[in-house]
Amino acid sequence: MTAATATTADTFRPALHYAARNTWLNDPNGLIFHEGVYHLYYQNNPLDNVWGNMSWGHATSTDLLSWTEHPVAIAGDEEEDVFSGSIVFDRDNTSGFGTASAPPLVAVYTSSFKPASAHHGVQAQSLAYSRDGGYTWAKHTANPVLNRGSAEFRDPKVVRYDGDAGSYWVMVAVEATDFQVVLYKSDDLKSWELLSIFGPANATGGVWECPDLFPLPVDGDPDNLKWVLTVNLNPGGPNNGSAGQYFVGDFDGTTFTSATTVTEGLQDPARLGEYQWLDWGRDYYAAVSFSDVPDGRRLMIAWMNNWEYANQIPTSPWRSPMSLVREIALHNSGGNLCLVQHAAGDLDAPADAAGSFNLAAAEISDGQHILDGAAGTVQRIELTLTPGTAQEFGLIVRGNGAEGTRIGIRPAEGVLIVDRRESGQTDFHESFASIDTAPIRTTDGSYQLTVYVDRCSVEVFAQGGQVTMTELIFPAATSTEVSLYAVGGTATINNLSVTQYA
Repeated sequence: MTAATATTADTFRPALHYAARNTWLNDPNGLIFHEGVYHLYYQNNPLDNVWGNMSWGHATSTDLLSWTEHPVAIAGDEEEDVFSGSIVFDRDNTSGFGTASAPPLVAVYTSSFKPASAHHGVQAQSLAYSRDGGYTWAKHTANPVLNRGSAEFRDPKVVRYDGDAGSYWVMVAVEATDFQVVLYKSDDLKSWELLSIFGPANATGGVWECPDLFPLPVDGDPDNLKWVLTVNLNPGGPNNGSAGQYFVGDFDGTTFTSATTVTEGLQDPARLGEYQWLDWGRDYYAAVSFSDVPDGRRLMIAWMNNWEYANQIPTSPWRSPMSLVREIALHNSGGNLCLVQHAAGDLDAPADAAGSFNLAAAEISDGQHILDGAAGTVQRIELTLTPGTAQEFGLIVRGNGAEGTRIGIRPAEGVLIVDRRESGQTDFHESFASIDTAPIRTTDGSYQLTVYVDRCSVEVFAQGGQVTMTELIFPAATSTEVSLYAVGGTATINNLSVTQYA
């Protein structure tokens, strides 16, 4: 690695987010909590820092913040690329890959078959198993176990269903270009029976990928349980390119019935803003949740990139980070069921208390106002803002006068914005420089933001996590200023605190 690439790697390598040491990664796979450890598998090119040679990389953590990278877990070979999938702990050894006293972990993944395979051109579902807690894996000798003869059948997420209809494994996967989630059942993870098909519905501006299905209590009430179906799509997101949407409804063991579908069939482009999005930013894709998390918590992580420019982002030798892990809950907001998200893990533990900054209530006037003592490159910024006469107001992070990323509110339009046109390096791809928006409403007349700033990203959680925006940025190492700004009038900062991490 040259001095130039070393400098680049050091400049942009995240402190709070996972990135592979020196290779490419994309979709999170096989997320599971097992024997006290969180396992993050992911699409990985072990030979380069652009997409290709798809295999499953592997990292582990005990706190969701510090990750240890391990050798490639499930490798592609001359017959198949190992595409996305999931892992289950087969407690009852239904698969027969382990024993009653030593049940296995079983990975269900998509085989994307190459010319050397008898299944060339087909995507089908295959199995691998681990008898040592997820560190080494063997592929099932009778793969694939589910083959529809389709070139676009992928991304199986397997969950255990225990309900009125019985107890069995359920797989949700996609027929990507048909905008369909297909649901299957199995008793042994090897033989699968079609249950039902969901879709097309809502956003269909790009292929459907990486679905997930899980129950959540509404406002924490265990007697009011709903099911959430997530499905990612590329392109077709609310601010262009990759994104993830979700539906809330019921699952009876056979069929998922959505209560939040806006449009059946192919989408109405004019209604894109009415759909429910996991994140409104440009860089939150392939989001799926962890299995077997204690206390029924639902934790989710996503690939922090966008297929429009994924192979071109200016990091080396690694390319692409993951998002922060998020804990998600289901909330009834004025009769509308919506997900609420918060960063998971103890984000106070790595903080540098000596570097904290606090600001009491203050009015900001037209212009930009640097906060002396608040500068940093890795931060959590929490603030509450009340609109005044300004057309737009908010925060500028990773600034130096000439550049910075604006995170603001336009109250008349009812939108939250992230403006990264002057965020640093933007010319590596024509679509990267952007102003991205999300709908937002006041709560008790104010706006509350929690912003996680890292060396190559911002993640914004607004209004208690009801709205999120995730964006990559590539600022100069010297761009560390934090500023407040207003355009065309005044606004009030009710309170502001900055927690420094590095």
